[in-house]
Amino acid sequence: MPDPVVFRPRQGKRRRPLLRLMLGDVLRRIRLEQRRTLADVARAARVSLPYLSELERGRKEASSEVLAAICDALRIDLSDLLAEAGRMLADGHAGPARIVRLDDRRHLGVPPTVRGSGDAQCLLAA
Repeated sequence: MPDPVVFRPRQGKRRRPLLRLMLGDVLRRIRLEQRRTLADVARAARVSLPYLSELERGRKEASSEVLAAICDALRIDLSDLLAEAGRMLADGHAGPARIVRLDDRRHLGVPPTVRGSGDAQCLLAA
């Protein structure tokens, strides 16, 4: 039996981002651009909400069938998802920087709150 192949980062080279991180970033960006919730897309794709969340955060690898179902739910072509993730990989970065206006909390799913004068509220998004 042949020896197992072990892949290690080359010395002096920076680590390349993982495909699952790129796919998750693209899926989340598209979902937010469509102003849809995780629950809505998960229901339409027939996957669990926690699983979709894990995919978007790059913590899980999705099968081609699951990716196709999510793309159908988002009304995008699988080829467009893969092409965008491929562009991000080719550029060698972990994805586009996201700018979220703290006064526009609808994107974060946070209900508006009324505070008294002098009170401050800070929301951090990752």
